[in-house]
Amino acid sequence: MSHAASSLEPSTRSPQGGKDQHHRSPDRRPKRRDAFFDNAKYLAIVLVALGHAWEPLKGDSRVLTAAYVLVYTFHMPAFIIVSGFFSRGFDGSPGRLKRLVTGIVVPYVVFETAYPLLKTYVDGSPQDISLLDPYYLTWFLCALFVWRLTTPFWKLVRYPLPLALGIAMAASATPGIGGDLDLPRVLQFLPFFVLGLHLKPEHFQWVRRRSVRIAAVPVFAFALAFSWWAVPRMNSGWLYHRNSAQELGAPWWVGPVMQLALFGCSLLLTACFLSWVPGRTTWFTALGAGTLYGYLMHGLLLKTAEYRGWFDHPALHRPLGEIAVSVVAAAAVTLLCTGPVRRVFRCVVEPRMEWAFRRDAAEQARERERREERRPEREKAGV
Repeated sequence: MSHAASSLEPSTRSPQGGKDQHHRSPDRRPKRRDAFFDNAKYLAIVLVALGHAWEPLKGDSRVLTAAYVLVYTFHMPAFIIVSGFFSRGFDGSPGRLKRLVTGIVVPYVVFETAYPLLKTYVDGSPQDISLLDPYYLTWFLCALFVWRLTTPFWKLVRYPLPLALGIAMAASATPGIGGDLDLPRVLQFLPFFVLGLHLKPEHFQWVRRRSVRIAAVPVFAFALAFSWWAVPRMNSGWLYHRNSAQELGAPWWVGPVMQLALFGCSLLLTACFLSWVPGRTTWFTALGAGTLYGYLMHGLLLKTAEYRGWFDHPALHRPLGEIAVSVVAAAAVTLLCTGPVRRVFRCVVEPRMEWAFRRDAAEQARERERREERRPEREKAGV
């Protein structure tokens, strides 16, 4: 993405060398994207779309439900960890706050309005618009806004991850938190964001070693087999991290235990997933810059299909139909990440909104400095 302060913002690294590198100030150096993170974001958003597409079909197939459980165990944790990794630079400065508003708050308001309107006019069921009650996919933008605002705190405390885990465990045993801003989910997913904040590039290099890629094969095979075994035995509501143990019909102490167990499982599967992500430039690398578009808009397509009753067609509830739905979902979210779609919808997903903000004093100072540097050249040219 160009400037959005979202979980899916571009992963960049400074180029090596350059003949004129020493003439540029450090904050003006050109940057290039890291193919590994763009690949990871694209593959993660495809898994998100597949999980959502499988949801209305999973009751007919134990194998599909097992795949659904497996994907839901790690696809959002992987997304959130990468979000935290690229939130390390958030310091509450005017420029960062501006990108927080344009890249998270504005899309949240737009799509939090769009989803209820879609249900009202396509499904025929009036749906109230509420900015305090995230609808469908918009919970992630709400959560990311809260997480990123608290970034300076998590960089300050001495034991951030244990503290975040403690908060998540307490949230899983506290049914009285309420649903405003989807706070239970914000708190229960918090440890993944905090972990991402404190990861370093070498940690991602470690999981990409050949030995880890090989070990990931039996890990995923076992995880899929365990998911198949757990389908009739476990409440999949634990994977959504939006309810307390009591709300899921379990004693309060099961909540903290499940939080720790799922954190470990999700972290292991995320490492295995990242070990398979290619580090080279591929045909889908450029799509990693548009994953916010794919995330927010594929839900509109799926909800339209749901409201129209398309998922009720008997053919889609057979193996070939499930495969077809998977292919269509992957293709749709891929198209939504492409450049033409981004150009059309940038005004609502990544608006610049220069008119809404005062100019940063540091930016004004740099502009004055550039004018002063150009003045001798104009004087020599007789301008």
